[in-house]
Parts: sequence; structure tokens; C-alpha cells
Amino acid sequence: MLTDEDIQKLIQVFATREEIVTKKDFDGFKNDFNELQIAVDSYAVKADNYFQEMLMLANKVDRHERWLHMVADKLGLKLEY
Repeated sequence: MLTDEDIQKLIQVFATREEIVTKKDFDGFKNDFNELQIAVDSYAVKADNYFQEMLMLANKVDRHERWLHMVADKLGLKLEY
């Protein structure tokens, strides 16, 4: 026969109903994780697009700078910066 002390030991060892993750809880976690993945993927796409735009803009600025130097050379001007 189990004593109160034995029962207390068993309670400490085994999980209670509140501590067990149910399928419903797991599905909720899974849905939350999927939403987080979608948000991270969306941010990664936006960041990639931003970096590509910055690279194109830098190339454009470099091209304009070369043109300005060419014009200055043709006009005999010295550009200082």
C-alpha cells in the first residue's frame, strides 16, 4: 500500500496534466513558428532588395563621377574634393 510520502515522491517524478504539451498546444507552437519563419523570410527578401539597390546606386554614382571628370578634363578644369 502506498503511503502519503510515496505519493508525494511520485508526484515529483511524473508530469502533471498542466505540464504536458497537448497536440493542440503543439499545433499552436507550430503555427507561431511558421509565422515567425514567414516574417524572417520576408525581411530577408527586403534586405536583399535593399542591398541590390544600394549596389546599383553606388555604380550609378561612380559612373556620374567618371563623367564629371571627363567633362572637367575636356574643359581644362581641375576638380578638387
